[in-house]
Amino acid sequence: MTSPSDLMSERRQLINLAYRLLGSLADAEDVVQETYTRWYAMSRDQQDAIDSPAAWLTKVAGRICLDLLGSARARRERYVGEWIPEPLPDPGDAGPGGDPADRVTLDESVNMAFLVVLDAMTPPERVAFILHDVFRYPFPEVAEIVGRTPAACRQLATSARRRIRDSRPAAAPAARRATVVREFKQAWEAKDIDALIGLLDPHARAITDGGGLAKALLRPLEGSEQIAHYTLILASRAPNLTLLERTVNGQPGLVVQQDGVTTGVIAFDFADDRITHIWSVRNPEKLRAWTPGLPA
Repeated sequence: MTSPSDLMSERRQLINLAYRLLGSLADAEDVVQETYTRWYAMSRDQQDAIDSPAAWLTKVAGRICLDLLGSARARRERYVGEWIPEPLPDPGDAGPGGDPADRVTLDESVNMAFLVVLDAMTPPERVAFILHDVFRYPFPEVAEIVGRTPAACRQLATSARRRIRDSRPAAAPAARRATVVREFKQAWEAKDIDALIGLLDPHARAITDGGGLAKALLRPLEGSEQIAHYTLILASRAPNLTLLERTVNGQPGLVVQQDGVTTGVIAFDFADDRITHIWSVRNPEKLRAWTPGLPA
């Protein structure tokens, strides 16, 4: 018989899995809650008949995520503007109790660039890749969750791996990425357009997610000069903004505050010494983990 404490010890693993699959901590929490609800809805005899409760929980959570991913396109069509995965703080920067970052392991598989590529995959591709390549589940077990043969799941994971490889330029060293973000912050604060343009790749892309709840660009902004000019417009419209260097999904990023309230979280991607992508999340529903006093 599995004890309640043993059962709940799987919660962190399930949160880690569901967040990587869905890109939303709130949705991940809902998936885990539903998974445990289904466990406790079974009779004691049914529970005792399950050889590995941990494997059962993972299978159920994976299938729920797969179903949610299948309906995500319809939900995105109703979403106002661009959708960006929910940003996660470093454990030391999270709200009360260290939530939620200490529940999600901040490694390469949760950086914003990685999650954005995952979001472009088909649901089966994404599930097969995350379960096998990130969580090291063997393909026969992945097949039970995805509902395809082990060979088909192997092909899905290979296709996803190729997408990841083709989308990622050579990464700059971590220390250099932090320096570039600091220089971007300083140029923003100094309203130095030449410095901003110099830090941005000529073909850089900026995306803002307001979800209809905060002012945001409805379409991506393309090119270093356009992004630099827009950054200066923001600086002039809100002169009392405070920019804080913080870790965003395990990578150097910025937190934007106004009058002590977090109004945005910015993640970056780089090629060599220049910024290639900027993801700015302004939807307040995705910033709860960054706002002390609000539930994560």
